[in-house]
Amino acid sequence: MDELKRHRILMVSDFFYPNFGGVESHIYCLSQCLIQLGHKVVVMTHAYGNRSGVRYMTGGLKVYYIPWRPFFMQNTLPTLYGTLPIIRTILIRERISVVHGHQAFSTLCHEALMHARTMGYKSVFTDHSLYGFADVGSIHMNKVLQFTLADIDQAICVSHTSKENTVLRSGIAPEMVFVIPNAVDTAMFTPAPKRLSYDEIVIVVISRLVYRKGADLLVEVIPEVCRLHPNVRFVIGGDGLKRVRLEEMREKYSLQDRVEMLGAVPHARVRSVLVSGHIFLNSSLTEAFCIAILEAASCGLLTVSTRVGGVPEVLPDDMIVLAEPTPADMVHAITKAILLLPNINPFAMHDRMKGLYSWHDVAKRTEVVYDRALLCSGGSLLQRLPRYLNCGAWAGKLFCLVMIINFLLWQLLQLLQPSKSIEEVPDFLMLENQDKEI
Repeated sequence: MDELKRHRILMVSDFFYPNFGGVESHIYCLSQCLIQLGHKVVVMTHAYGNRSGVRYMTGGLKVYYIPWRPFFMQNTLPTLYGTLPIIRTILIRERISVVHGHQAFSTLCHEALMHARTMGYKSVFTDHSLYGFADVGSIHMNKVLQFTLADIDQAICVSHTSKENTVLRSGIAPEMVFVIPNAVDTAMFTPAPKRLSYDEIVIVVISRLVYRKGADLLVEVIPEVCRLHPNVRFVIGGDGLKRVRLEEMREKYSLQDRVEMLGAVPHARVRSVLVSGHIFLNSSLTEAFCIAILEAASCGLLTVSTRVGGVPEVLPDDMIVLAEPTPADMVHAITKAILLLPNINPFAMHDRMKGLYSWHDVAKRTEVVYDRALLCSGGSLLQRLPRYLNCGAWAGKLFCLVMIINFLLWQLLQLLQPSKSIEEVPDFLMLENQDKEI
């Protein structure tokens, strides 16, 4: 690739491997495809256990596990300025041109984008989740997002619903927000070689067992479905605070032989769990996109899901049965799905998913966003401060003060350790797997 067209990207988030989830999978798969397109990609996240320092992953993907420890739900403690020296060093060493932050809930993402703008780097943000407007946590999170996106170059959302939510929460101009959906590795998620018998219907649930993912809804839905359909069995993979409630429900209704609890399922085993079932059940109360639905559909499972967030945008109507997030409507949707099962061809569904979703397509569309970001005018600190003043009567002044202090600390670091004294690392590219599908 022409060096002038080649991007040097730093992906930043608190959520990355060895942790598993939608954000982690998105960053990894997108990075691999961007590398195959000829760009340089480096990931920065916090240390996981004894995994600290620099590691290399498939395709030569370089990961900085900086020595910061998580303190709440895999998030690092907010320090505002504590990460400035190490982020500055990484940006200079790797000759980064674009900083790409992921997930509004990630402390490291917000701090990296703030430092990047202070130092004049182009910045892109991807929002993976939906948030409310009424509770204390959401109000606080929305204000932080407004601060981060006040001076962002471009933003990405994974669904149109997510875009609307992000624009309302942050006040960012809609024309600065691109909609690029998630994708699925269809080569990894394939149907079972032999079609399953319909004598026993297996419904699979793979999710974090927490309130937001609808675990309380499952507690009410499962006993009723088992009562109406004696040939139905549930397989539940995942862990979380609500697992106890599900186990209590299983004991209360004596469903030990019909509800199998697997606990946390490693990502490498997800496909083997999915192909053991006929129907995939998603009971989330809020969801921006839901990669798990794509993985299930790629394995040939008919999906039953709550009609929330961006879920209705994910699959065609004949591949998913939607329901309101109420026990009665969910039970009705599952009954409807059971009747539809004889008409479902898992292999045809898998072939359709190949055409609908591809990480290569996601990477090419993200490439366009980076091109747009590089065309955005940067501006000096004085030119950028008015953008923060628009964030509120008091918050705007506070945000300006934060950015001024950050700028002064950066200038101090430039004096104590000039950029030219930081050694630049040589690029490490692997070209032998350029044509491999992801």
